[in-house]
Amino acid sequence: MNHSPRPRHPWPQAAAALAAVLLGGCGFHLAGERPLPPALSSVYVETVQPYRVGTPPIETALQSRITSSGGAVKSHIADAKSVLRLSNLSETRETLSIGANGLANEYRLVTQVTFELHSGDQELIPPQPQGVSRTYSFSVDEVLGKEEEEARLRGYMQDELAALILLRIDAQLAHPHAAAAKPAPAAVPAEIEPQQPDAQDNPAP
Repeated sequence: MNHSPRPRHPWPQAAAALAAVLLGGCGFHLAGERPLPPALSSVYVETVQPYRVGTPPIETALQSRITSSGGAVKSHIADAKSVLRLSNLSETRETLSIGANGLANEYRLVTQVTFELHSGDQELIPPQPQGVSRTYSFSVDEVLGKEEEEARLRGYMQDELAALILLRIDAQLAHPHAAAAKPAPAAVPAEIEPQQPDAQDNPAP
């Protein structure tokens, strides 16, 4: 016997729409929807990377996030109102535990960078570090799968790092005196829970 599908109740969709309206009205913005500070409306992203060739993923992630938020990433520094400079970029993999066979079975991935923001001769944000880290298990029986997992994690970490940098820039430009009075933390990245591959939003501050 064929049964027609039960109609979906409209209340869940209506409740979600109402929540979005209320959150927007109180000034809350989902990740990717947060408005950019004016200093990033026209920006040139510069990476100081001696002895390296090519554009690092963190620079690409920042450019993508700035553009998707309505900012303009300039190709030439002379055309930009501000310069977001990245330096001391490092990506490391640390061994956290070793199995009975003497081989590593758990790693920690760490990505760190120093960022600063300038507008002409004015230093809007002094150099300060930012980092993220993730852990993952490893098995010699699943080498190819784990290599792919590590590559995905590194991609998520670059996007997460870009989001954190923009959040800190936004906060410090909004409260410059508080930021100047409180020194930036050392470059010890906090552990961040891995995102699912299909996740579109990043955690709000």
